[in-house]
Amino acid sequence: MKQYFKKYFILLLLLMLTVTFVFVSILIHNQDLGTATGTLDRIRSTGKLRLITADALNTYSYYEGKPTGFEYDLALEFARYLNVELDVVTPGWNNMFAYLDQDKGDFIAAGLTITKKRLEHAAFSIPYMTIQQRIVHHNLIFGPKNIEDLQFRTIHIRRGTSYHSRLEKLKTSGIDFNYILHDNIATQELIAMVNRREIRFTIADSNIALLNQRYYPDIRIGIPIQEKESMAWAVRKDDRDMIVEINRFLLHANENGILRNIIDKYYENTQDFDIYELKKFHKRIETRLPKYQKLIMAESEKYGFDWRLVAAVVYQESHFNPNAKSFTNVRGLMQVTHATAREMGITNRRNPSQSIRAGIGYLDKMYLKFGHIEDSYQRMLFSLASYNIGYGHVQDALKIAKTKGLDPSTWQALKTCLPLLSKSKYFKTTQHGYARGWEPVQYIERILTYFDILKQKTTSLESTYSRGNGK
Repeated sequence: MKQYFKKYFILLLLLMLTVTFVFVSILIHNQDLGTATGTLDRIRSTGKLRLITADALNTYSYYEGKPTGFEYDLALEFARYLNVELDVVTPGWNNMFAYLDQDKGDFIAAGLTITKKRLEHAAFSIPYMTIQQRIVHHNLIFGPKNIEDLQFRTIHIRRGTSYHSRLEKLKTSGIDFNYILHDNIATQELIAMVNRREIRFTIADSNIALLNQRYYPDIRIGIPIQEKESMAWAVRKDDRDMIVEINRFLLHANENGILRNIIDKYYENTQDFDIYELKKFHKRIETRLPKYQKLIMAESEKYGFDWRLVAAVVYQESHFNPNAKSFTNVRGLMQVTHATAREMGITNRRNPSQSIRAGIGYLDKMYLKFGHIEDSYQRMLFSLASYNIGYGHVQDALKIAKTKGLDPSTWQALKTCLPLLSKSKYFKTTQHGYARGWEPVQYIERILTYFDILKQKTTSLESTYSRGNGK
């Protein structure tokens, strides 16, 4: 039932976005827009697009010396669309609109929702995501059951946010509660303070709350305090040509699957996990991983893999248990088969060193098979699917993708077609026959969740990044 509702809401969200995009597309293509001037002229003449954003996991941050984040990735695609370079400006949350007004940047992309107050200071693009403000509290603290139950509680939020505006309205409606304002502090840090029980309550957009629950499985996402809101990019109020160009790009990104791929990359798996399984993972990072961490790091470095990704694979395979055995008789930390053990030249699958050496070596063999895929993130997903279900079945799924007109170099296409290998209509026409094709999809989604947690926990450790980093 949970899976059904998840799929329903995703389809509803995509339908809403598609309707919005189509409507705006009609408006744009039926206007005499003239020649772009001002900001667009400067961007094209200098070859620089200046993004104003905030330092946060869901917007823009650094991992292993390289920028990452949902808003950054989408802005980078916009820069490519304009055929210019992207410069990033992070003036602090409370200074972003001032920087925009002072022409210190060309647009704001920072997980902003469209509010009446913000519309007084900026123009907004068409929306690209729908979210909802939610109360966040620790699992040992009882959260409010409804809006009226906010009475006498104290909520910590960042100044100048849509949360701030919403609480002001609730306060004037007669509900007696307190809120404390913080300047230039990321929502994720307030969530961390809730996790450490330094504060009792904060508010976060649903996407941010779900993302951070991976890192802090003791937090709980409580009641919504606002109707659903739309997230969009902001430009100066009189910057008509810029907003039109952004809208054109977002239409392009929607039509070509760019937007969907980035949403999937950062948010697709946020609801598909069990809180108690996550708590177990966090515990085993502390109790079991240290026994094998140096071994994983040394072996991963030989192939240029991020050791955190490999550690996520090891956990998914065996929960860091060297004596693990599956019903199909695969064994050890990386669940190596007899055939793979022979192929990789090891004799004892339960030996941690041999298992890790064989498993990473075999993963590298799969990685090399997909050398035609330029994007290292997509390439690693293909490699992991092959590690799990076999290279032959992956090739069968890609042939199905081609018959359906899907791009066989994208994870989205492979993810769509792998489950079809369990349907007779499809597997009867394949070389390698039936396969439980939904399993590698779930397998990879869990690995990416574990990898994301390990990145967040270990960003200060030495880098072994080269490829396959899931960025």
